[in-house]
Amino acid sequence: MHTAYLKIVDGRARYAGRAEFRTFLFGVIRRTASEERRHRAARRALSLSWLTRNVHEPMVPAVGLGTIARDETNRALIAALAQLSARQREVLHLVFYQDLSIADAAGIIGISVGSARVHYERGKAQLRRLLGEDATHAD
Repeated sequence: MHTAYLKIVDGRARYAGRAEFRTFLFGVIRRTASEERRHRAARRALSLSWLTRNVHEPMVPAVGLGTIARDETNRALIAALAQLSARQREVLHLVFYQDLSIADAAGIIGISVGSARVHYERGKAQLRRLLGEDATHAD
C-alpha cells in the first residue's frame, strides 16, 4: 500500500479523471501488488535461504477448537478460490472485499462491464458448487 501511495505522491501514477478516483486508486494498488509479487518471486528464486529452513519446526502455534474450525473453513474457501479463473477471483475480490461495484471492478481490471458481470456470476456459481452449497441459493 505504501508503495502505491508513493507512486501517486511522486507522480509516477497520475489521476486523469477518466474514472472515479477510487477506481484509479485501486488500479494503482492492484498493479503495484502485481509488481511486488513478481519481485518477491524473483528474489525467492534467487535465494537459497529456503534450503536452510528446518522442516520439522511447527508452522502454526497451538489453537482452540473455534480457531481450528475457522481455519478449516478458510482453507476450504481458499482452496475453492484457487480453482476459479484469475479473472473470476479478481472480480469477486474487488466486489466482496473491496466493496466496489461490478462496473468499478471492471474499470480497475481493464475489462468491459459485461465481461465483469459474467466473471462475477460464474465465479459465484463455481464457488457454490465447490463449497457444496445449493447452486440455486439466492444472494
